[in-house]
Amino acid sequence: MLAHPTYEALSALKLNGMAEAFAELIASDNNLDPAAWIAFMTDREQARRGTRRFQARLRAAKLRHGDACMEDVNYRAARGLDRALFESLGKPDWIDRRRCVLITGPCGVGKSWLACALGNAASRADRTVLYHRLPRLLAGLELARGDGRFNRLFRQIVRADLLILDDWGPDRMTAGQRRDLMEIVEERHARKSTVITSQLPVESWHEVIAEPTFADAILDRLVHNAYHFRLDGPSLRGSGAKHLQADAEKRRNEPQSAAGLPTGPSHAPDTASHAEGAASGARVPPMDKPRTPESP
Repeated sequence: MLAHPTYEALSALKLNGMAEAFAELIASDNNLDPAAWIAFMTDREQARRGTRRFQARLRAAKLRHGDACMEDVNYRAARGLDRALFESLGKPDWIDRRRCVLITGPCGVGKSWLACALGNAASRADRTVLYHRLPRLLAGLELARGDGRFNRLFRQIVRADLLILDDWGPDRMTAGQRRDLMEIVEERHARKSTVITSQLPVESWHEVIAEPTFADAILDRLVHNAYHFRLDGPSLRGSGAKHLQADAEKRRNEPQSAAGLPTGPSHAPDTASHAEGAASGARVPPMDKPRTPESP
């Protein structure tokens, strides 16, 4: 580790990105002017802090699919996903306009994964995100009313820039659940954005709410200002398993070197051909370290 008063001072101030950049500059022994040094160190610190903020937001979001991201969306799957529209949601403009997103379709077509990819993109754009399975959230709110946690939990839900409510239905809501959902939707309407996924078509959501007045009020605030993706097709879970099995079989049949390793050029699974979410770990936004400027 570099022993230098400036390095130690930067570390003590928790400017670790600048400290790392300073150490690299000292080691490179280049003839940069002071302004170039400061610019390089500032860029490194900014990139480091941006990465930490993103990672903190991603942990707070508690996404079901932490590895989901817009870059890994499988557009080749036959499920009716509008690529141009979905890619446009990778930017936070729709969140700033307080729009909603509805994703409906049968089991296994990737609704939850796509919703989490939107959450990942929002986290990258410095927006707060919160994920909940709707049945579990409504049950949790009922319990929270009894133990005094309701107000704190409710504030957390309504303040998130993007709220993801996964798995709407199919069970009918109780009177208390209808009331809680109505309060959430009302507080967030025209103020925040919401993503909802469901196996049921939107036309059947009235039956889930199970009370016409509440159903009209809730859906009027959600549906009329929303992008709607109606997905259809076979389950992607099965196709992902088939691809993994085919890759394993291919590796077993390839010639082995003396060390017992495949002799081919590359043998990592082709995640682009797998079901969505095959990558491990949450993707960190590309924040490349700034290169050291060339000396004149």
